[in-house]
Amino acid sequence: MTKIIAVTNQKGGVGKTTTSVNLAASLAACKKRTLLIDLDPQGNATMGCGVEKNEQETTIYSVLVDDIPIETAIIRSQCDKKLAVVPSNDDLTAAEIELVSLPQKEYRLKNQIAKIADSYDYIIIDCPPALSMLTINALTAANAVLIPVQCEYYALEGLSSLIRTVDKIKQTVNPNLEIEGLLRTMYDPRNSLTRDVTKQLVDHFGSRVYQTTIPRNVRLAEAPSYGVPALHYDKKSRGATAYLALAGELLRREKQKNLANA
Repeated sequence: MTKIIAVTNQKGGVGKTTTSVNLAASLAACKKRTLLIDLDPQGNATMGCGVEKNEQETTIYSVLVDDIPIETAIIRSQCDKKLAVVPSNDDLTAAEIELVSLPQKEYRLKNQIAKIADSYDYIIIDCPPALSMLTINALTAANAVLIPVQCEYYALEGLSSLIRTVDKIKQTVNPNLEIEGLLRTMYDPRNSLTRDVTKQLVDHFGSRVYQTTIPRNVRLAEAPSYGVPALHYDKKSRGATAYLALAGELLRREKQKNLANA
């Protein structure tokens, strides 16, 4: 069964797009057929995979609003043949308004993904940093939610709101939705606030907090300007190795879950 992961947090600046791009690249490096869907009008995940967002005639906007088959929007990554991207650009901003009047407005992404899901082991959806019709489409289509969390004072407040949203989506349109895990980003273990927030997260969410943490790393910040994930910019950097570790942890969890259900 294809794992469809929505990477989301209603708070901006937590490393959501960085996580989407680098986790997708790391899963591809682990020989998993991976599709990254850029559902953010900023198109940063698109650019971070080396795709020029403003040169694309067919994007996720075309898929959601015009019912163009999603397979026509898929672009193969130049970095790794196992990685593919559905691009986005600022055309998607208009989709927020247009989706409201379309039939099955919450299910449009889900219905499109169903056509191609069997071609992939993992589908990663980079969500916009807001609860919107785009985010609702992502949560309706996904079977797992990955939440990047920056270890700072306001992180927990925003997190509570997101958990309520996920619960509401699960109760109404997607009973299969589960929180896959919480990922601590821009992590600095020397900082006492980081340690305090980590304790609160672990106390509340237990094993759903990933053991892997993502450090502040210059290479992670530089890689998007070269149009490549960190793994293909500097594979030995702390950021690249952290996301490889995250992919490994995610795969191990999935294997353990499958064995438990066997």
